[in-house]
Amino acid sequence: MGKQKMYRKGEVIQVTITDSAFGGKGIARIKTEIGDFTVFVQNTFPGQQVNAQVIKCKNRYAECRLKDIIAPSPDEVQTPYQTIPGAPYASFPIEIQHKYKEETAINLFERIGGIANAREIYQGIVSSPSVWHYRNKMEYSFSEIRHDLESGEKVDDFGLGFKHRGTWWAVENLDRDSGLFDKQIEDDIYKVRKWCENTGLPAWHPPQRKGFFRFFVIRRSEANNKILINLVTTSGGEGKFIESEFTEFILGLWGDRVAGILHTINDDIGERVEAREGSSALIFGQDRITEVLHGLQFDISLSSFFQTNPLSAERLYSEVISMAIEKGMGGKDDVVLDLFCGTGTISQLLAQHHDGQIIGVDIVETAIEDARISAERNGSKNTTFFAADVGKFLLEYPKYKGCIRTLVMDPPRAGISPKTLRKVIRLQADRMVYVSCNPATQARDMATLAENGYKLVQFKLVDQFPHTAHVESVALFERIPGFIPIIDMK
Repeated sequence: MGKQKMYRKGEVIQVTITDSAFGGKGIARIKTEIGDFTVFVQNTFPGQQVNAQVIKCKNRYAECRLKDIIAPSPDEVQTPYQTIPGAPYASFPIEIQHKYKEETAINLFERIGGIANAREIYQGIVSSPSVWHYRNKMEYSFSEIRHDLESGEKVDDFGLGFKHRGTWWAVENLDRDSGLFDKQIEDDIYKVRKWCENTGLPAWHPPQRKGFFRFFVIRRSEANNKILINLVTTSGGEGKFIESEFTEFILGLWGDRVAGILHTINDDIGERVEAREGSSALIFGQDRITEVLHGLQFDISLSSFFQTNPLSAERLYSEVISMAIEKGMGGKDDVVLDLFCGTGTISQLLAQHHDGQIIGVDIVETAIEDARISAERNGSKNTTFFAADVGKFLLEYPKYKGCIRTLVMDPPRAGISPKTLRKVIRLQADRMVYVSCNPATQARDMATLAENGYKLVQFKLVDQFPHTAHVESVALFERIPGFIPIIDMK
């Protein structure tokens, strides 16, 4: 018989958080006869006393989800904003948040990346110009199941707000400004909820996979304060939901700020805005808004990836450009490759400092379409964009091997697949600037790059996401001349 586990799955335990790990996990330690038993609790911070529900229990540790905070940390302060699940550290001063992000990221690079001198080559953290109201996009969910913030119970109701932490079926109503997005809009969200409820049509019921209202998505331009709105519903609703009346209501709320309104039909059972088989119709105005970064204009749609915090993104891109041009990007015949390029922001900024060809690659066709539009508008003559899978693109265009002096990559949160990373290494670029919104996957890739002759020269952190556990990392790698990679170089 095996040893009896300390806790059962689903059991609720009370612990005091004393330390932290990367990704928003607080750490508590419980003394036992054979040493410390470690408890990891998501979305907690040192000093907090919490109730935590066990998700998984092993002999020496348990993974838990936060149920509720019994007592706050002595470091916490009051804010005037509604507490939301997506900003678990909003009550902590930004300096404490920065210290946590720095320590946990450096520990990852040392432990997983094998970077023994990480602390010596670390160049510091760059703060967000705006700590509050910095996001340019928010996605609100409808649900017939509401988590009541006062009682902590789940109730049958018409809800619009954010998913309650640890659930995919219950939402917390947003009744006022969360401090993360836009004060005017979030102070008015309850009016949108009431209008939708008054149609008599139900909100989406996630467990039953039926209902009408599903998501309410807003994108804001930092440059001109215009907004795009996407109301996502299922099909049906004839006679009760009238698009022209919804448009009139929205214009009555936010007037000239509204650049465009879309109505998306999504009958998929999955909990996501984009439908595999659905339709999206522009019912008012235009389907793109303009954002400005470093003087360049970018036309972006609701579905395109664009940096969530534009003001901080300017600082992030300044670091990327600085690392890329530190030793020059080569001559006119040298190609600069921008992988996972999104709407082509980095490509166009690099084009201002390089006379040669800049190639941007991304799998999202709408993002590439936006990139081409903005490149033409900004007069970026030496940029070319391809809508393609990064790994396949590198295989299909072997002519670039030996021509690439500088490679910039900004992959999604899951990081680069090992297969794609091998193809990147085969290109044998002189330097790589690796931008990551997930230092854990970046640390994993650091180890692979080191094994194949790429030395980490320096890295910086950029606080793109205040009040969350997330942080952006920018790292510069240089190829060691004459080093023979361990991967197959055919």
